[in-house]
Amino acid sequence: MKKHILLTGATGTIGKETLKQLCSQSDYEISVMCRATSKNKKTLQPYLNQIKLIHIDLSNHKEMEKLEGEFDAAIHLAAVIPPLADEQPELTHKVNFTGTKNLIERLEIISPDCFFMFSSSIAVYGDRLNTPDISVKDTLPEHEDDIYAQTKLETEPIIMNSKLEWTIFRLTAIMGVKNHKMTGLMFHMPLSTPMEICMPEDTARAFTNGIEKRAELKNKVFNLAGGPSCRTTYKEFLGINFRINGLGDVDFPPKTFAEKNFHCGHYVDGDDLENITHFRKHSLEDYTRLNEEAVSGIQKFFASLLKRPIKYFMRQQSLPLKAFKTKDKELMERFFN
Repeated sequence: MKKHILLTGATGTIGKETLKQLCSQSDYEISVMCRATSKNKKTLQPYLNQIKLIHIDLSNHKEMEKLEGEFDAAIHLAAVIPPLADEQPELTHKVNFTGTKNLIERLEIISPDCFFMFSSSIAVYGDRLNTPDISVKDTLPEHEDDIYAQTKLETEPIIMNSKLEWTIFRLTAIMGVKNHKMTGLMFHMPLSTPMEICMPEDTARAFTNGIEKRAELKNKVFNLAGGPSCRTTYKEFLGINFRINGLGDVDFPPKTFAEKNFHCGHYVDGDDLENITHFRKHSLEDYTRLNEEAVSGIQKFFASLLKRPIKYFMRQQSLPLKAFKTKDKELMERFFN
């Protein structure tokens, strides 16, 4: 008998890869829950003959009553992420916290034997610039300036204290092929920050492979990252992307980048999840190669001609630089030592 899998967040970066992998296997019946938007319909169009599409806004408690059926596993990826999370904190809390709570409560009623798989974030560990080696045993700080981290931190206990069996993966920086935009948020991370990325395809594989590893994963938290071959620093990582896109060096004025109060680091216990789900297939070299292949020569050429005005426009979006120039005491304390 086929296992019935519920997937949320199927139109996001990781969700699309997860759906693709689930649909490539013949032993799963897949239900995708999402809002009825034109963007979602377009993204899911290629899979409509392989999935059951359920149009429900999970942040709406009343709408959740429409969710019916028994599920063997639920992969919950739906979330509001930065920079939108910072711009719309009420929406972020409504989706990330209330939405997850609504889903948990509904599954407890209709499918109490469901295995609940949740994507949390490395953001819950806070600023680890001076202590970059991270373990799931580490104490989690409060997050006054990071609404996204707040919602993940508030949501994890809801899952742990539910009647369902569960697992939580705290995702590192997920970096794919041209899936990350260079917004003002890029200046919030100190350049010296150690990083350990993971590509969306590998991240999705941890979830899809994890369905069959319920006994090893249940009621445990894991750190998910690409491993030693995916480690770098933020300055080096930006340098890779700048060169790939024809923008030259990462040569911004002093104080353009924050000096504290962001997240990321190295997962010293990341092998724990790899040893169970065997999800890692890509390295930082693979990331670089795949992104190089995705950028046309013409695009790179014109970007190189316009790199000075492009960088000027980019640094105008730097909140740390604005804080430094205006001597805003509150922001200065947030961003600088």
